[in-house]
Amino acid sequence: MECTMTNDAAARMALVEASRRSVAIGLNSGTVGNFSLRHGEGMLITPTGIAPDTLAPEQIVAVDLDGAWIGDWRPSSEWAIHARLYATTNAGAVVHTHPDHCVALAALRRAIPLFHYMVAGFGGSEIPCADYACFGSAALAETVVAAMGTTYSACLMANHGAVTIGPDVGTALARAEKLETLARQYVLARSIGEPVLLTQAELVDVRARYGTYGQQAKR
Repeated sequence: MECTMTNDAAARMALVEASRRSVAIGLNSGTVGNFSLRHGEGMLITPTGIAPDTLAPEQIVAVDLDGAWIGDWRPSSEWAIHARLYATTNAGAVVHTHPDHCVALAALRRAIPLFHYMVAGFGGSEIPCADYACFGSAALAETVVAAMGTTYSACLMANHGAVTIGPDVGTALARAEKLETLARQYVLARSIGEPVLLTQAELVDVRARYGTYGQQAKR
């Protein structure tokens, strides 16, 4: 999932727009959440403490994967999550959100199991929940990397929120929205009873069909 965006101004604007959209669709509120794009040998990331509705492209921060940054604005306190994911995966973008149903499940430290075939679209037979570590810490970045490995494109974060990756910030944000939808549906199902999970045999069929799922046939 290589980042193909090379235009600095366009990349900065894409991060501003994604940050604002995350609030509009209920994935974040206030100044929580953060967004980044792989950029050269480092990344561009949203700054700490600035609400999306006042965020400007020039406030996006250039950061290397060791945390050194350039400019007048401090990067997100969760920069280490983004840096470690760029170091360990081929993600082009990282999105961190705090949507209600993801947070509810994260507070229970509960992975999202294969109750719906779309769970498989995130890389495995569940959407994992990373172990707890304090926000803004290097330990938290390591728990996220351990949970996602090179298989998953998303995880919950115990007592915290969620992280998604993608080839670009639009894809990563769309995955965050889809993740919250699945979390909401799983919470709803559990409020009625215990969901019936797909079997491993059924998962094999799902994965086979995902090869062409949502794609128009070429003429």
